[in-house]
Amino acid sequence: MTSNSPRNVPSMAYFVGLFLMLGLVLWALPPDRGAATKMAPAERTAAAPAAPAAPAAVETRPTSAAAAPAEPAVPTAVIPAAAAVAAAAAPAAATVAVPVREPGADYDAARWSPLHFRPAIDTATNEQCLECHREVLEPSVRTASPAGLPAAVTLAWYQTLDTYAGPQDTFHRRHLVSGMAQDLMDLQCTFCHRGSDPREEAPVPPTLTDAGFTLRKSVNPETSCLACHGRFPWEHMEGLAGPWEHERETYEPEPGTNGCLACHNSEAGFRSVRHRVSYLKAEAIEAAAETNADTCYGCHGGRSWYRISYPYPRHPWPDMPEETPEWAKGRPAASDPRYALPKE
Repeated sequence: MTSNSPRNVPSMAYFVGLFLMLGLVLWALPPDRGAATKMAPAERTAAAPAAPAAPAAVETRPTSAAAAPAEPAVPTAVIPAAAAVAAAAAPAAATVAVPVREPGADYDAARWSPLHFRPAIDTATNEQCLECHREVLEPSVRTASPAGLPAAVTLAWYQTLDTYAGPQDTFHRRHLVSGMAQDLMDLQCTFCHRGSDPREEAPVPPTLTDAGFTLRKSVNPETSCLACHGRFPWEHMEGLAGPWEHERETYEPEPGTNGCLACHNSEAGFRSVRHRVSYLKAEAIEAAAETNADTCYGCHGGRSWYRISYPYPRHPWPDMPEETPEWAKGRPAASDPRYALPKE
């Protein structure tokens, strides 16, 4: 018995009909929508920065320091803490003449500001960054934890060392406007934030060389945070049988002494040339270390976030041994050129 019912039609015919219908729908699309649909993802990503008008300001960048025009005026409505940090942190080198924010620019246009990309980000000042991001310096610590524990009766991890004074504070304020930050450090916003690429911090196109930032991270902790929040490498130091918190009583028999300076001084001859970078105040650190051991230990294991240590460069010091220890082989003999101080 035969029948013309659709149930007797082979299933392949349904798929053929479906594809034909989809083809007709795509053929009927307007030309502009069809072009946008057929555009490859890489092409759409590459075309994204060209939409806002802000990147056009890069063409006005001076080609030399002598021809550099004056920096654009920045409103003085920045909060006092931000203005103080920006004034003290202005670099001596000529900066790229890039407007902080175009008049009337919306959020999408601001995301593609030339200040978020190189070369402008390499010379951006704190004042330029804080013009749009000044909220990072506004006090905003909770008075109590979500569970109801008052902050006034608890100690945060960064308060456990003597180098921190005052109540709990926010992350950016601790690094820019706290007492220790102003006395011992000279951090710039661009030390941690090397830019802000909306394309998920990924290089386009992909490259085998160092792109200068880490995938899906606005900050590369390996080159910034780790420098002051690494683990204390006691295994590499002669005379230490364990972590510093267990051994410091042996080297600090009296209050107010610094056991670190028992070996790290000009007479003992171990790493006496240090802190030769622009983001630290070397002379102030050495002076504070004379009376407070936490000045050294705070950044060399006392505030450890990571289980690894930062590979500090080995600046040559007087009577430095010619033979390099096995654990130190491969380390640079000078600081990063971006932060290295001029040789005396």
